Amino acid sequence: MSNTLEVQKQTSPLQKARHDYNPKLPDSLKQGIKNLNIAEGEPTSSAGDADDIKAMFPGLFGSKAVTFRQNGANTEQKTLNVGVILSGGQAPGGHNVIAGIFDALKEANPENKLFGFLGGPAGIIDGKYIEITGDYMDEFRNTGGFDIIGSGRTKLETREQFQKTRQTCKNLNVSAIVVIGGDDSNTNAAMLAEFFLENKAGIQVIGVPKTIDGDLKNEQIEASFGFDTATKVYSELIGNILKDANSAKKYWHFIKLMGRSASHIALECALKTRPNITLISEEVAQKDMSLAQIIDYMADIITKRAQKGKNFGIALIPEGLIEFIPEMKHLISTLNDKLATEEVKTELASLPGQEIPYIKGLLEGKDSDLFNSLPRDIQLQLLLDRDPHGNVQVSKIETEKLLTEMLAVKLKGAKFSTQTHFFGYEGRCAAPSNFDADYCYSLGYNAFALIQAGLSGFISSVRNLTRPAEQWVAGGIPLTSMMNMEKRHGKMKPVIKKALVELNGAPFKKFSDNRATWALEDCYVYPGPIQYFGPSEVTDITTETIQLERGLHV
Repeated sequence: MSNTLEVQKQTSPLQKARHDYNPKLPDSLKQGIKNLNIAEGEPTSSAGDADDIKAMFPGLFGSKAVTFRQNGANTEQKTLNVGVILSGGQAPGGHNVIAGIFDALKEANPENKLFGFLGGPAGIIDGKYIEITGDYMDEFRNTGGFDIIGSGRTKLETREQFQKTRQTCKNLNVSAIVVIGGDDSNTNAAMLAEFFLENKAGIQVIGVPKTIDGDLKNEQIEASFGFDTATKVYSELIGNILKDANSAKKYWHFIKLMGRSASHIALECALKTRPNITLISEEVAQKDMSLAQIIDYMADIITKRAQKGKNFGIALIPEGLIEFIPEMKHLISTLNDKLATEEVKTELASLPGQEIPYIKGLLEGKDSDLFNSLPRDIQLQLLLDRDPHGNVQVSKIETEKLLTEMLAVKLKGAKFSTQTHFFGYEGRCAAPSNFDADYCYSLGYNAFALIQAGLSGFISSVRNLTRPAEQWVAGGIPLTSMMNMEKRHGKMKPVIKKALVELNGAPFKKFSDNRATWALEDCYVYPGPIQYFGPSEVTDITTETIQLERGLHV
């Protein structure tokens, strides 16, 4: 008898039931990958800085958006190998994107192969991959996470990386790559597509819009996948805390929500749960609010609730708030520029434990005054290493604790007890909602349709999302049509323009029309956990944000 213990993969009852879920497709796709007809729109421009974008992407710029319809010619399919990359942070539904690619690819021709590059973009650069087979794919259908092939944050942006990527594709006879990622990852996808086109490599590149942050969207990309599931997870947790606060009646809960720069997650969760205070970063910027003014606004609500005998409440804080306070934004921009120089990097490396005095010596005027006024912990957090895209790592800046410390000073002597929370990783790998399961599968299936149509430098687009899945509209838009120029690492670079909360949009208007009531009354809503089984109006409903944006009343 062997002493070796075999570890068996365990699955929960829910995992077993979800494995059997069959994601829905738009009518234009579900009749078969071989019968698609393509309709072209007008030539596109860019989201801004058109002359610069055209100069950097001469081959891709001006491409036409496309829409798929059925009743195309049922043509014989050639053998085609495709590679797929998961790039950046996880988002619920990524596995179903890959499942959609796989099923469409095999339906087109059983001899086609799908290769998954391991650990994100580094996998294709270094030639690390697996072939995704039917049995392997089946283990991951309708599940959360990116563990099928892993993800990573390596940027694909240098000619050396592009050359290595080309060689990896040549070794595997891969003629198309699908990049599943956010705005930065899809910007890199466009750069790679332009390189392949310029060098006549014969390799297509297609993007898929992924991010729980909700900031990768426009008229053609109505939502990035994962946003629906993540906000439902966070709203369940917020609802639980609302119920606890209303039961114990002794704590103010300050909850920071993931979302990087944009406040879409905070706004959606506020619409779902109706807390007492929700800060929207974009409004703070528009009103040119200082940190002191934010504290005054929050203190006023806390005091008025206390006068009503309510020494409890809930405040939602968007992750990127600190970057949107104009004085903080200026300070962070100054620090980004200084920390991007090799001279400062070298000096800091030689001064362990003396970083703060050294940085203080580099700052002047209002930047210096503001930096000196911040608690030491926040000062250190502002000096942390930037992410690969040159952004301050806002998730590591404990804004919620900064606010509670400043409020405690402001409300000294008042009855004010706090609890702080950060909801981020709790939602990134949740089992996808029915909406995300369907949407992601459609995005993946549609991505292969774009490959089959011979397109490159496009992002998979599935629209009409407030309608039943059968009525969704599948197609693609050029990645360059979403791009503008922004400063990164101290230099102007082409990037996909982030979609921030629109203060004149329907979602924010509903919030702003009701927040005064929600502030002082207990209008709490408890969404409960994601429902996967039951009536469609419960299981398939999508976010309040997209319903309001599309003119539906919720």
